[in-house]
Amino acid sequence: MKMSIHRRQISRRSILAGAAAAGLTGTLAACGGSDDSGKSSGPVKLTYWSWAPNMDKVVAIWNKKNPDVTVTVSKQASGGEILSKLITAKKAGNAPDLIQVEYQSLPTLVSNDVLADISKYAKSAKSEFAEGLWGMVTLGTDAVYAIPQDSGPLMFYYREDLFKQHGLTVPTTWDEFAKTARAARKALPHAYLTTFSSNDPGLFAGLSQQAGGKWWTVDGGGKWTVGIDDAATKKTADFWGGLVQEGVIDNQPMYTPAWNNALNKSTHLAWVSAVWAPGVLVSSAPDTKGKWRMAPLPQWSAGESVTGSWGGSSTGVSTDSKHAEAAAGFAHWLNTDPEALAALVKDAGLYPAATKGQSGSVLTTPAFFPNQTDFYDTAAKVAATTAASAWGPNVQIAYDAFTDGFGAATKARKSAQFDSALAAMQSKTFADMKKQGFKVTEA
Repeated sequence: MKMSIHRRQISRRSILAGAAAAGLTGTLAACGGSDDSGKSSGPVKLTYWSWAPNMDKVVAIWNKKNPDVTVTVSKQASGGEILSKLITAKKAGNAPDLIQVEYQSLPTLVSNDVLADISKYAKSAKSEFAEGLWGMVTLGTDAVYAIPQDSGPLMFYYREDLFKQHGLTVPTTWDEFAKTARAARKALPHAYLTTFSSNDPGLFAGLSQQAGGKWWTVDGGGKWTVGIDDAATKKTADFWGGLVQEGVIDNQPMYTPAWNNALNKSTHLAWVSAVWAPGVLVSSAPDTKGKWRMAPLPQWSAGESVTGSWGGSSTGVSTDSKHAEAAAGFAHWLNTDPEALAALVKDAGLYPAATKGQSGSVLTTPAFFPNQTDFYDTAAKVAATTAASAWGPNVQIAYDAFTDGFGAATKARKSAQFDSALAAMQSKTFADMKKQGFKVTEA
């Protein structure tokens, strides 16, 4: 029987089974790596690999209060670079004690035996987080592979001034979104409601997640199922492909000078993005300060309340750490202590995953949104509805296939090519897992 990756019956050994068959993992390690107890007598020194800015300032708070457990931050690059570096370090037996890990990278690191199960030290943290976020760090097992750190719930950003001026409706469903896109194109023939971008698969993954997509699942025997072209994701691809072909939304990629100009010169009236969007708009659309507003993401059915996520990371402990208990204690403090959460916001610029970190005086109204004083109150309500994602051990293969296939489909403005691009994501991801030696089937 096929199970979701977020079902709790799956064992840690099952998650590692396919990778072990391919020679990707070492012997299953205990939580504390080479130190079975994870405890230490005397002062402890821990190394923390992180890419978040000013994390050393946050860590300094801990070090001042905990002189017997000193944490040193080693600044790293994010994404695939840190992933490769971690796997290499694990093979050499010198992975850092603590690791900042993107949620989609967790299965890859677990299958390569990089991350320790810290459940005996960290299970009490569960109540601090939304259920969907906690599911991302357990991978459906009784294990806990990390503590959620920051999150990126999806939301809908729109030009409040232009919506009012042209009588456009803020959509609460995706059907309404399509109607608003058509109305915007009619009212402003030189403009679009927004764009479908093929250069950042994280957004599409989050939208599919909201629709109920489960790209990877694994059963109790360790057999993976690749279902990237499942019904929920097909629905998402067909929706956006149809709007692109119809010509009522743009087809240019994000983060380019042309995209910046579209936002700044009002030829894009909205942006489906995450909680961190205000920081992007500051530099991409500086002339539009005070003209934007944020609303919850449109829903597939009226009355629903669920969002996907785009970005976010966690704090894990490596299987090489000789001080697992101390490392887990720091990870718990970093992501749940009020003073630490405030520092993550103020110094590192992160939106905390912990529920209690998503409100309070430290989360002041974004300077770019002076017209929306309830910005973070609304954001917290949206964040609480984040659906659990279903990541697998070869996310980068799927992401590369998205960029290639959807890039061509978007440029061609052909809805049928969106379908074929999704099929290619499916086949390439499945073939890669089979090549690596995982026990794998297709949905």
